[in-house]
Amino acid sequence: MTTPVTTPRTATTDELRGLTWDHPRGYGPLEELARIDASLPQGCETVGRPLRWERQSLAGFESAPIAALAADYDILVVDHPGLGGAVEAGCLVAMEVLFGPEELTSWRERGVGASFDSYVLDDRTWALPLDAAAQVAATRPDLMAGHAPPRTWEEACALPDRVPVTLCLGGPHAFLTFAALCLAQGAEPFRAGEDALVPREQGLAALEVMATLAARTPPGLRSSNPIAVLRAMTSGAGPAYCPLVYGYVTYTRSGPYPLAFSDAPVWRPGGPTGSVLGGAGLAVSRRRTGDPVARAAVRDHLRRLLADPVQRELFPVTGGQPAARAAWTDPWTNERWGGFYRDTLATVEGAWVRPRWSGYPAFQEAASRLLRDGLAGDRPHRALLDELDARYRAGRRR
Repeated sequence: MTTPVTTPRTATTDELRGLTWDHPRGYGPLEELARIDASLPQGCETVGRPLRWERQSLAGFESAPIAALAADYDILVVDHPGLGGAVEAGCLVAMEVLFGPEELTSWRERGVGASFDSYVLDDRTWALPLDAAAQVAATRPDLMAGHAPPRTWEEACALPDRVPVTLCLGGPHAFLTFAALCLAQGAEPFRAGEDALVPREQGLAALEVMATLAARTPPGLRSSNPIAVLRAMTSGAGPAYCPLVYGYVTYTRSGPYPLAFSDAPVWRPGGPTGSVLGGAGLAVSRRRTGDPVARAAVRDHLRRLLADPVQRELFPVTGGQPAARAAWTDPWTNERWGGFYRDTLATVEGAWVRPRWSGYPAFQEAASRLLRDGLAGDRPHRALLDELDARYRAGRRR
């Protein structure tokens, strides 16, 4: 369900509608720009038509089909795995239709990691990188009992019981944790052939680590998404450490106990950092792009949101998490946010881009539910991996 966001100006039929997700990182910078526009005298607007943002839940952002939303919104903040279904439905406008190659190349070069490329499918760009994130480690320093954040997964599993630990397993995140653990071993999911999701050895090793840490996860957090996990860590008795959760810069300054973020653990010293790319992109629906005035206004809004001053200056001060690499390396921004960007940049730049075939989001949800229930029920790891492979074979793209 979406919750309308009001602005000082009364809505009109000329007003553009945008949909983002319901967290300050998702709506803070967008609403601030809308507020600035709404406060200007009539006739002095910076963009030809105003843009009113509404919000949906994180679960909706991760799982709601883009095609089901595109009929009602002009600009959508989207998750890249949902693009396959949207492109198949024909509900989006490719960015090559709206912008020239030089402008698109500039945004690609300025983005952090694979932020831009995650929205490219079938040689067309279906969204522009607004926000960047990946799975990183989160720490509550006052509860770590003198321990530094673990550098390897072995060290994470060996943390003493007095250091409360959690995994992030809600929604699609149990599967994304499994994928990251396989990536840390050098095994990319969906590359092992038609019969197996990942090589057997790496898949079983990943499940062993997950089982060890899932057993230490508080019961109330075993079905929680990243926001709920990080909120729990910033209050009360913790947990103190989550080895893999999508980074949210706002939690370095919110709650009674701010968090510190660092690169995800590696499987072995010198090995790759396993992490799955998140973030958010700006997609444009076909809803009103036949209207030349609306089409021009959409272009202007997108250019403004991706402009360097907005990404590097406005986003950080309003709780956003920009996709522009210049913001991630900016000394002032890192000082303000506890080094969040500097300390997780390597993970974000090496993060894996998920598949974007039309059935992938449903597979991701089903696989995550299977893993979450299997770990809770102490199912044998070989049987769990067998069923995961069976679901992959049934759901893979044809």
